Amino acid sequence: MKNVFALVTFLFVAYTSSAQLFTKEKVKNNESMDKQSLSWGYYFGVNNFDYKFDYNDNKGDIQTQKTFGFNVGLVGDLRVNDYINFRFEPGLVIASRNLTYPESFFDNFNEEVRDSDLLREVKSTYVYFPLLLRLSTKRHNNFKPFITLGVATSINLSSNEKNPDDNSNGQFRTTSNTLFYDLGFGIDFYLFWFKFTPSIRGVFAINDELIRDNDPNSPWTGNITSMKTRGVFINFTFR
Repeated sequence: MKNVFALVTFLFVAYTSSAQLFTKEKVKNNESMDKQSLSWGYYFGVNNFDYKFDYNDNKGDIQTQKTFGFNVGLVGDLRVNDYINFRFEPGLVIASRNLTYPESFFDNFNEEVRDSDLLREVKSTYVYFPLLLRLSTKRHNNFKPFITLGVATSINLSSNEKNPDDNSNGQFRTTSNTLFYDLGFGIDFYLFWFKFTPSIRGVFAINDELIRDNDPNSPWTGNITSMKTRGVFINFTFR
């Protein structure tokens, strides 16, 4: 998280130090751009996901090793007025998480515990459909800050939900469909030919994503009450 906020801060400072952000410069790029009722664009970026676990019994915590993934998608923007827009940003989100189980989860396991039993790699390929409300400030020269809030649904193409094999055969399963809260902020930079928008967004799953093993006492799923994705997107949008 510190690295994420450091990157956003760097982008902001780099731009402000370069030109007319906080000067009295009156020349505005693309003055009519925000007057369009409907406009389109695209984005790409990176993500960093983990899971929030709740447990039945206190046997320790499952550790999540987070890695950076990739986002890419389209932007459809519906203007309400100078300060309010609705955004639909369908995209593809590729993420990966490694789960390390504490040995205490296997206290009643009838077999010898191997290192491979304590580790599960969870790869996710989400088709992500967020509907966002965007609230902006007044444009100042060639920049305009904003916040976004909304909800999203997703289809996880790597979920293994219908796989009859479970963790006893090395298959960690998650639900195919997940609902999210989506909250974020960013800054529009009006350049000569287009608008460039870096943003940072937090996503928080609403529903439990874990598919339980066939054995209710499974060491991999038996002690988990809920497992919900939470993560951060850093996106760069061009319009």
